[in-house]
Amino acid sequence: MYDLKISGVTIVDGTGSPQFQGEVLIAKDEIMAVELRPSRELARETIDGEGLVLCPGFIDLHSHSDFTLFSHPRAESKIHQGVTTELVGNCGSAPYPVSDAYREDLYSYVGRGDRRMPWSWSDLGGYLEALEGARVSVNVAPLAAHGSLRIAAMGFAERRPSEEELDEMKRLLRRDLKDGAFGLSTGLIYAPGTYADTEEIIALAQEMSESGGIYVSHIRGESEGLLDAVEEALEIGRQAQVPVHIAHLKAAGKAVWGASEKVVQMMVEARDAGGDVTGDVYPYMGGSTSLAALLPPWILNEGMPRLVERLKFEEQRRRIARDIEEGLEGWWNPVRSAGGWEAVMITGISDGPNAHFRGLRVTEIAERRGTSPLDAACDLLVEEQGSVSMIIFMMDEGDVRTYLSAEGVAVGSDGSAVSPNEGLTHPRSYGTFARVLARYVREEQLLSLPRAIYKMTGLPAQRLGLTDRGFLRPGHKADLVLFSPDEVADTATYESPHSYARGIEYVLVNGQIVTRDAEHTGALPGRILRRK
Repeated sequence: MYDLKISGVTIVDGTGSPQFQGEVLIAKDEIMAVELRPSRELARETIDGEGLVLCPGFIDLHSHSDFTLFSHPRAESKIHQGVTTELVGNCGSAPYPVSDAYREDLYSYVGRGDRRMPWSWSDLGGYLEALEGARVSVNVAPLAAHGSLRIAAMGFAERRPSEEELDEMKRLLRRDLKDGAFGLSTGLIYAPGTYADTEEIIALAQEMSESGGIYVSHIRGESEGLLDAVEEALEIGRQAQVPVHIAHLKAAGKAVWGASEKVVQMMVEARDAGGDVTGDVYPYMGGSTSLAALLPPWILNEGMPRLVERLKFEEQRRRIARDIEEGLEGWWNPVRSAGGWEAVMITGISDGPNAHFRGLRVTEIAERRGTSPLDAACDLLVEEQGSVSMIIFMMDEGDVRTYLSAEGVAVGSDGSAVSPNEGLTHPRSYGTFARVLARYVREEQLLSLPRAIYKMTGLPAQRLGLTDRGFLRPGHKADLVLFSPDEVADTATYESPHSYARGIEYVLVNGQIVTRDAEHTGALPGRILRRK
């Protein structure tokens, strides 16, 4: 007697191979059999899969749910689009490690996470134990995060680390790897990551050369300096002899629209030369991060509380305005690349007196307040103690298509597990995977269904070295998605992002049904996945 039989279904197994009709038998948390013909095997429950597609659960290689899962353990926005596993610790940012000397700096760096985060840990191991105890609906795999490591060793210092500080970062990284981290991430447009030179990153990445960890980078520039930033990531991989994964591939700003073809060529050439290079992309034209990230990096060199104080002085704002207007060597200038503040829409902000600015462009806020766009942005950061997020519209559809269709490029949301009715967020947190299936598979036929599923399942599993997930085959864990290929679609928009994907009928995590008939069951069967 099996626990579950899914019969009469179209199976896409995650390998990229053609789909086929069959049935799947599940016992406990494991796929026991994949049959091509109806069997007489009995199961406690049978799901009729006629007209539906069954595939492995989607693995989100670019998630920031490490900051939200304590408040949103059901991970509704992700589960409802078929995500069963999340890789956290991306972009150099994670809520670990926590050092006594720079605890407040870390809190300001990550915005203290969500309201239920217990902060009861000092390292990755403690964080994972806390998350495991909290119980969540999705599996979670961690990365070590360079920005957090650097803060633990030297705060927001805008300089090279001393030998002792670099040794401390190496020690903390080795501890993270021992605790199960799958690799090291960097966020080289964010302070303090932007203060690190290439040699510092190579020295840290070399700590993973024997253990098999991967280097995952939000590269140093995604606009005018895009190609140089890609080359830096590839060089780090060559020098450290580690696999390279480029996060949320972009060509941000009209000046570099079309450069995606050169980026893909660079990745192909690196692989041809023996390198191990992959990337991920999300199917949206707008990116999202903190509003403070749009300012020159020097303004953050003493941490967020000091930034807020600095922004109160006119001479500091004049210097910021000059740097945005004229540029700054070694700094990717996002406001100029996007064409100005009208490309910036405020999303995350407190429920206080500024809440009515959610969904407005910075230029609109400036007009309402009778001030300049820069002053409007700075005033918001001061009034909200630095805690403001935004969406910036910089990408071109053609570049998204180029990246999405390229070999070795997976789908990643760059979003978080969230729940409805909590202010604005980016629609990618709700719609990324369904959008690929609807827009780029069914409507535009840019990708075949098996190839798209591979980019969401088998490819990310291979990237992480997961040997029991990512493919629909006997012996693998029963992380599964059952969806309608004719109805699957994203419904979240920039204006109304809290809207679940449509057409995802069932989602299983470790053999337990988490959504049934597109409704969350309340099950919390997610596990912590540690690199072995």
